[in-house]
Amino acid sequence: MFKSFLGRFSRDIAIDLGTANTLVYVKDKGIVVNEPSVVAINTRTDQIVAVGHDAKKMIGKTPPHIVATRPLVGGVISDFEVTEKMLKYFIDRVHKESYAISPRPRVVIGIPLDVTEVERKAVEDAAQSAGAREVLLIEEPMAAALGARLPVRDATGQLIIDIGGGTTEIAVISLGGVVMSRSLRIAGDEMTDNIVQFVRDHFNLLLGDRTAEEIKMKIGSAVALDEPIEMRIRGRDLMTGLPREVVINDTQVRESLQKIFRAMVENVKSTIENTPPELVADIYERGIVMTGGGSLLKGLDKLLAGELAIPIQVIDDPLTAVVRGAGVILDDIEHTRDLLLPSTK
Repeated sequence: MFKSFLGRFSRDIAIDLGTANTLVYVKDKGIVVNEPSVVAINTRTDQIVAVGHDAKKMIGKTPPHIVATRPLVGGVISDFEVTEKMLKYFIDRVHKESYAISPRPRVVIGIPLDVTEVERKAVEDAAQSAGAREVLLIEEPMAAALGARLPVRDATGQLIIDIGGGTTEIAVISLGGVVMSRSLRIAGDEMTDNIVQFVRDHFNLLLGDRTAEEIKMKIGSAVALDEPIEMRIRGRDLMTGLPREVVINDTQVRESLQKIFRAMVENVKSTIENTPPELVADIYERGIVMTGGGSLLKGLDKLLAGELAIPIQVIDDPLTAVVRGAGVILDDIEHTRDLLLPSTK
């Protein structure tokens, strides 16, 4: 009863707890937070120094007593305490202008498809410890489909590919449920790691993750571009240990990502092969929908469409699809509760 009383003064929120970015949607206000899932903590005082963009700037630049860390790996919690602190920070930030002394919001969180019950419980416990009075979980592809305004309750097959920072979710949705799916720990972070390794092998140069991510976003592509692009990059020479600058082009970046592209194509094919034929016919007619930040890589939709012989559409603002879908749940919980995952409690 006390929680219910506190809930009257709290703002219900939806969270896309991503490996790379955390987005927060507030009922009746829309998306109010879009920050990297990075937390900087002072280990001497156990206090949060920075969260989000400010913390991301500190990666690789901190003194020994300040640790800038990403508490989620592959879409699941790897550091429970830091995740709890990050969630509490965002919940308090949302309620900063309200009169809630101790906010107890209802929270909807999107999670990857193949998480174990233990991993699901970790998300619920972290959110409750951070101040949530009720935690509702939804599978990320279902949330992304809702965010893309797909008719998920219809008796027609919808194939959605959600490429995030830590996971790529491939799901066939029909009648309000996931019929067939694949969850890969191959996504944006893996692309960044491959670029770092490629530069190390071919240029004998050690790059930071932030530089590699910048390369991916500026000149990364899945198909040959009309006009070649080059980029100057700086790192540490592995032979001399001194700074050095080299030039990398889009062809070299594309070469470094080929293995990931092949894995994505094979897994989408495998998902379709195991889907009931009636739903495959719907997918062929309706096409495939792509969401997530990874879908913004130049030409990735063209590559997949060419390999699969199925039209592909990248939705508007794919980065926010999951949190917008979780927001749809939040706005009408009574009529959408059947789309949620059962609680582990």
